Amino acid sequence: MQQSQVHLFAFLGAIALGTFVGGPVGDRIGRKAVIWISFLGVAPFALALPHVGLVATTVLSILIGLVMSSAFAALVVYAQEAVPGRVGLVSGVMFGLMFGIGGLGAAALGQLADARGIVWVYQVTACLPLLGLATALLPRTGPGSV
Repeated sequence: MQQSQVHLFAFLGAIALGTFVGGPVGDRIGRKAVIWISFLGVAPFALALPHVGLVATTVLSILIGLVMSSAFAALVVYAQEAVPGRVGLVSGVMFGLMFGIGGLGAAALGQLADARGIVWVYQVTACLPLLGLATALLPRTGPGSV
């Protein structure tokens, strides 16, 4: 149990750092580019995750946390630009959806793990970052977009 907490701390620490780094990077290269990179950039790491040992899993988890969470600020600002004049509403909806869908997803994955096994769920979730291809469909927004 103690060892798992160390690995979780490393992952969550990487998420916190990635969130802070993602904002300035989005200002520099564009929000849509950061969103694109954050989803597709983690795909190779996530696809490798089910096939490596514990130490490599920790390293890959840290990389995944850093890269994927870098889009957090970009997603919120992108949505605010898409609905100008409704900054508070959009921010609340974005935070609510992100955390709400995350909670529902965790419960659903738990049910799937009970039904199909944890290895099956681990292998299926490794493919989820490929859904980032949908970022190609995002419309252009304000001056910071790519």
